[in-house]
Amino acid sequence: MVVILGLEGTAWNLSAALVTEDRVIYDVESSYKPLHGGIHPREAAQHHASELKRVVSQLIEGASAKDEDFSIGDIEGVAFSQGPGMGPCLRTVATAARALALTLKVPLIGVNHCIAHIEIGRWRCGTEDPVVLYVSGANSQVLAYHTGRYRILGETLDIGIGNALDKFARYIGLEHPGGPKVEELASKGTRYIHLPYVVKGMDFSFSGLTTAAKEAVDAGNSLEDVCYSFQETAFAMLTEVTERAMAYCGKDEMLLAGGVGANRRLQQMLRTMCGDRGARFFVPESKYLKDNGAMIAYLGLLQFQSGQTLPIEDSAVRPNFRPDEVEVKWRVR
Repeated sequence: MVVILGLEGTAWNLSAALVTEDRVIYDVESSYKPLHGGIHPREAAQHHASELKRVVSQLIEGASAKDEDFSIGDIEGVAFSQGPGMGPCLRTVATAARALALTLKVPLIGVNHCIAHIEIGRWRCGTEDPVVLYVSGANSQVLAYHTGRYRILGETLDIGIGNALDKFARYIGLEHPGGPKVEELASKGTRYIHLPYVVKGMDFSFSGLTTAAKEAVDAGNSLEDVCYSFQETAFAMLTEVTERAMAYCGKDEMLLAGGVGANRRLQQMLRTMCGDRGARFFVPESKYLKDNGAMIAYLGLLQFQSGQTLPIEDSAVRPNFRPDEVEVKWRVR
């Protein structure tokens, strides 16, 4: 039994988990909550630094209490998010991961945060070869695996859908995270307001949509109707590009990944699209959609088993680490 410890802390959520080939042994998290506005990278990093010792200690103690067969000596590798993410947060967690790997005398494993979202989704859902819609705060991408890498078939030209929702939410006075609060308001909307629908080939853009939604509020439209229209427009854009990618690749599976994937309206639109195509739609449990240590540990396990460990001297963080830069040695097709 291979046991990998994973540390996640690319943005607001600090999380640690222990994973084997077939289960999550235990996980612990601690979330940074800004007093006002959005995420402040330096404040988030300070939160992570102050909480890391407690989170890791609680992880080891909790795993030992839950599983009598587990001991700290079973850990065979320490995985961490090498990127993408906020630089101060990445550096704080990477430092802790290096210290743990050296202390435990086990290999260090640097993983791509985006691919970790994909792989835990594949694992939890049992999907083999899906087209992936990955939607989070800073990232919005449509990907598919081909010849040893996850290829980006389409992506945002400016900001991620999560950031777009949060920027709009802050403008109308909602606290972080804004996405779930916008979703709640949208569920009460009844009138569609025309907003910019920007799809350019296989790419999409959300900055103009966000600005137009703010202007629609200023013009006196109800918050419920503007939130409803914002979601309908943005999610239709994402669904269109995902469907085009499925047709292009000839794949009959679709996986939704990333924190914004918890939005029930987005799930509904994608499920309908897949149903119309005779394809299967997959989405993991909500706890594995948001940033979590289990996804880092699981991808770390896959990389460990395929020989992709990382020397300490090569473990610098990569805030702009793209998923198509990663050689995917753990997949055969």
